Amino acid sequence: MWLLDQWAERHILEAQRKGEFDNLPGSGAALVMDDNSHVPPELRSAYRLLKNAGCLPPELEQRKEAVELLNLIHAVREDDPNYHSLAKRLALLEMKLQQAGINTDFLHGEYGARFQQKFKER
Repeated sequence: MWLLDQWAERHILEAQRKGEFDNLPGSGAALVMDDNSHVPPELRSAYRLLKNAGCLPPELEQRKEAVELLNLIHAVREDDPNYHSLAKRLALLEMKLQQAGINTDFLHGEYGARFQQKFKER
């Protein structure tokens, strides 16, 4: 153990003996740990840094953009000049998501219909 680690450990133990960690907010509650087992160990700190900064992985950013495009398409009439460019952009995003291995059923309402059907069965 490094000298700095020993120093920190000594101060932590001393603070515990003095009761400085008693009655802290969240005391006794289970820690919520992020499951980053799918991320290679050498990338975990970078991913955590990006997550804490509010950045999304590219696939999730594309999924978010696809949902926004879908909402725009539903709000625009088919005779609007922007409709076809939005539809093309959505088709391209859907293809990218599928290539990344992400299910795109959410774009076609299939997931929502199946979800509602499950609730009706119960």
